[in-house]
Amino acid sequence: MNQLSESGVRIGGEIVSDGQGRRRIEAISPVDGNAFGDVLQGTADDALRAFDVAKQSFGSWSATPVDERVATLRAIAGALRDEASATGESSWAWLLSTETGKRLAEAQGEINFSAVYFDAFADLLEAQRDEHFSVIPGITHRVQPQAMGVVAVITPWNFPVSIPARKIAAALAAGCTVVFRAAELAALSSLRLSALIERFVPAGVVNTVLGTPADVVTPWLERVDCVSFTGSTRVGRIINEQIAPRFTPAVMELGGNASFVVLDDADINAAVDTLMIAKFRNNGQSCIGANNVLIPRSLEADFRDALTAAASSLVVGDPRDAATDLGALAPEKDPARVASLVDDAVAAGGEALLGQTELPTSGHYAAPQFVMNAPASSTLVADEVFGPAAGIIAYDDLNEALGLQRASGYGLASYVCTQDESRADAVAAEFRAGIIGINTATPNYPGAPFGGIGLSGLGYEGGRQGLEAHQHFRTIATKTESV
Repeated sequence: MNQLSESGVRIGGEIVSDGQGRRRIEAISPVDGNAFGDVLQGTADDALRAFDVAKQSFGSWSATPVDERVATLRAIAGALRDEASATGESSWAWLLSTETGKRLAEAQGEINFSAVYFDAFADLLEAQRDEHFSVIPGITHRVQPQAMGVVAVITPWNFPVSIPARKIAAALAAGCTVVFRAAELAALSSLRLSALIERFVPAGVVNTVLGTPADVVTPWLERVDCVSFTGSTRVGRIINEQIAPRFTPAVMELGGNASFVVLDDADINAAVDTLMIAKFRNNGQSCIGANNVLIPRSLEADFRDALTAAASSLVVGDPRDAATDLGALAPEKDPARVASLVDDAVAAGGEALLGQTELPTSGHYAAPQFVMNAPASSTLVADEVFGPAAGIIAYDDLNEALGLQRASGYGLASYVCTQDESRADAVAAEFRAGIIGINTATPNYPGAPFGGIGLSGLGYEGGRQGLEAHQHFRTIATKTESV
């Protein structure tokens, strides 16, 4: 791959160049630890100008007829699908894999999934109608959706294309304009998305500024009409404190601690296959990734054997190699962090199931690991791991397992494996989670709402609820006759 040099400041259709206090940061690939490009960061002045341009563009974009906005969303979706099918070192998927360490096939899937978001919100917008009521004699009521205004989109590095795509698609469908700040660790992949969207929307509708939170995010939080944030619970609290004085609406998808619960009637091999995806998707760096595994004691030995056999065969290596099962972790310190969580759980009485895994000599790679009988109080079980490791707890009573799931305070995702549909529904009803996978590791779907409970966030993305999260609703009562 050739060295890349991009500007992270795109305002009103203009790509801003160096100077005026802006600085460049290196793009480091976790695949080999080497720099492969750089990105220009913006300043507080750039952030303010981006907001002003978005504010000025709001009137015309929100007034754009629905059919035109729908056509725009579908055009963006089509362009994303074309990009997803491209191959070679110049492709977007190759860049995404190089920048984040995710497998090339997963990178292609992420770009394609981003297209589905734009199509889904086009469908939702097309179906949205004013509501009409004639309940009170002589008066009719109309409820009209109204775009909120300027939305601040703030996203993480783990899915640097699909997460901003989900947020920007919802905002554009609702009639809002956008100021977008992507994560530094995967800025080049996110900038490809910005550039693609700009080809289809009027200048000023989507504006991008990369930079420090103090320079970029803080000025926006004091001004925008809505905040759409994905990241840690800690940062979510900080944002919430900053926007509280203005009562700014927000959608926040925060940390997760997904439990993977196996019932005593489960098909063990099917459960293991599901767990392998739920745990190791995106190298384990997914907010809905399985974080702890709860299995009935009666299945402990058989489950352990099947899981050890499946996980021992995983190949860790260059994510652009088709033979690789697990790629690199984007943050440089994450392999040591994950290893420390495993070591602590073992020191507290757990047992590591997997032996030594051969790792590349350069880059940011972590060995996959499961810790049997990890203490419920260990960080490996109780907190979000965000890596290719998990603790396993054998339970004697299902209520005990469900209590562990609810105790964390998080409530983003959970999973259950069983062959009994009625039992699955009963367990799902007891979960404290916004999205639940029953015998599937991929419960997320753009046409359905996605959001967390408790420490995992507030509001919804996806589905009708995700569209309405960017809208106000105006009720108009009209007297039609004398009564």
